[in-house]
Amino acid sequence: MAQGTVPPQPPSPSDGADPFALLGIDHEAGFELVQQARDERLSALPPDDAMARARVEAAFDAVLMLRLRERQLGQLTGAAASASKREAVAPSTPGQPPSLPVLSALPNLPRPSWRLRPPTLALASGPQLWQPLAGLGGLLLAHLLLGGAAGAAELLLALATLGCALALNRRSGRFFPSIGWAFSLLTVGLLLGGLLALPLSALPLPLTAVQWQGIPALLLLLLGSLLLA
Repeated sequence: MAQGTVPPQPPSPSDGADPFALLGIDHEAGFELVQQARDERLSALPPDDAMARARVEAAFDAVLMLRLRERQLGQLTGAAASASKREAVAPSTPGQPPSLPVLSALPNLPRPSWRLRPPTLALASGPQLWQPLAGLGGLLLAHLLLGGAAGAAELLLALATLGCALALNRRSGRFFPSIGWAFSLLTVGLLLGGLLALPLSALPLPLTAVQWQGIPALLLLLLGSLLLA
């Protein structure tokens, strides 16, 4: 450095000076320009001038804080403007509660039908004929041969009722009505069997009263599986 020349010194204003003036930038300067001005000021200062370097750093921090405060105020102002626009679009009348959102109308759902339609009489065909005929006919034959054993008649009647309900459901496609008609046929058959069991048990046939009582029920379940639809 030539004798008699003094290195450029940044301005050293007193406390409360404009940080933009200290950094030598305009008030509209962006962050990159502010940072560049800070670096240039620090590079122009001697390393041992701690006081001047601290003023530059303080001015840089003051500019950043001012920019942050301006950004926060801008966001709050934008939110307030949006709220004002919403209030202008939907003004509220004094003394009335705010209107609630209107729900869309629900679609019309089908109402369940509880009407019990009487079954139609039609002879089954194909598998709907020979499957119940083979299954329930086999149960009837087993009842005649083994129905006298303890608990055998009850088991065979339960299986026949289940088979009749499945056959009716396969033909009509209505599960609960099919179960209802199967139990109705079982009930009617047991009532008829109870009336005929005592007179028929006196016949010279190897059948017990329980077997006589179950025969009408099995016949009605078989006929219902073949004729009801």
